[in-house]
Amino acid sequence: MPKSDDQRRLKDNLQDEVDGAAVYSALADAEKDPNLAAIYRRLAAVERAHADFWHARLKRATRLSPSLRARMLGWLARRFGPAFVLPTLAATEVSGSTNYHAQADANAGGLPADERSHARIIQAAAAQHRGLAGPMLAQLEGRHRGATGGNALRAAVLGANDGLVSNLSLVMAVAGAEAAERTILLTGLAGLIAGACSMAMGEWLSVNSSRELYEKQIAAEALELNRSPEEEQEELALIYQAKGIGEHEARGLAKRILGDKEIALDTLVREELGIDPTQLGGSAWAAAASSFALFSIGAAFPVAPFFIFTGAAAIAGSLISSGVALSLIGAGTSLFTGRGVVFSAVRQLAIGYAAAMITYGIGRVAGVALS
Repeated sequence: MPKSDDQRRLKDNLQDEVDGAAVYSALADAEKDPNLAAIYRRLAAVERAHADFWHARLKRATRLSPSLRARMLGWLARRFGPAFVLPTLAATEVSGSTNYHAQADANAGGLPADERSHARIIQAAAAQHRGLAGPMLAQLEGRHRGATGGNALRAAVLGANDGLVSNLSLVMAVAGAEAAERTILLTGLAGLIAGACSMAMGEWLSVNSSRELYEKQIAAEALELNRSPEEEQEELALIYQAKGIGEHEARGLAKRILGDKEIALDTLVREELGIDPTQLGGSAWAAAASSFALFSIGAAFPVAPFFIFTGAAAIAGSLISSGVALSLIGAGTSLFTGRGVVFSAVRQLAIGYAAAMITYGIGRVAGVALS
C-alpha cells in the first residue's frame, strides 16, 4: 500500500484524469465538426487510460466521479460551444505536463508526452476558433496516435468581479459614513452606471485601436506585396523554413502561394504579422456591450438590497448578496486556475469582504471628520 503522501498524490492524479476524460467527452458531444469530435473522443480515451494507470498504482478499489469543476466545464462546453472552454483546457494540459515531469512513475508511463500532445491539440483548436481543419488536423492526429488563450470565460468572470468588488467597496464606504439609505442607493446606482460606462468605453477604445492598427499593418503588407513580391516570397519561405520545412519545399510552397495575390496577402498577414484578417480582434461594439453588461451584473448585487430594506437590514442584505456573488465568482475562477472550487470561493469571499471592511472603515472615519 503506498504511503499516505504518495497515496494522496496518486489520488489527485486519478481525479485529474477522470476530470479530463469527462470534459473531453463533453467537448465531443458539443462539437459539430465530426473530425474534431473524433479527436476529442480519442483524447477522452487517453485520459481514461491514464486514469486506469493511476488506479492500478493506488492498489485499491478507488473509483472517482468527475469533480464539480469538470462538470461545470462540461456544461459550459455544451451550452456555449467548445471554443468557450478551450483556452482553459489548454492551460490545464500544460500544467498537467509540468506536474508529471516531477513524478518518476508518470515519466515511466509516458504521461508527460501525452499531456504535451493534448496541449498542442487544444491550443491549435482554440486558435482556430471553429476547430481544426485540413493539414493541421492530419498533423495533430498523427502526433497523438503515438501517445497513449485573450479567454472569454476568464474575461466574463473577471469583468463581473470588477463590478462587484468596486461597487461593494463604494457602497460600504458611504454606509460607513452613516449616510441615508437613499444616498447609499443613489451612490450605488451612480457607481454601477459610471463604472459600466467606463469599462465599456475603455474596452471599445482598446479593441477599436487594435483593429485600426491591424488594418494599417495589413495595408502596409499589401503595399509591400505589390511593390516587392520577390522579397515577400523570400520572407515567406524563411518563415516556413523556421518552422522546420526544408529549404526546397519552403521555397516551392512560398512561390505557389505568391501566385495568387489574395491568398498571398492572407497568408503573409497570418504568418508574418500573426493577425487573423477575418477577425481583427473582434467587434469593438460587441466587446463594449459585453463589458458593460458584465460589470453591471456584478455591481448590481451590493445595490439591490437597498431597494427592499432599510438601515442595518439593507447593509446586511448587501453583504450577504455580495457574499453569494463573490463565492460564485470564486468558483468560476477555479475553472481557469485549476484550484479547488471551495478554496477559490472562500478566497474570493475573503478578498471581497476585506475590501468592503477597509472602505467601510475609511468611510466611518471620513464621516466623523466631516460631521
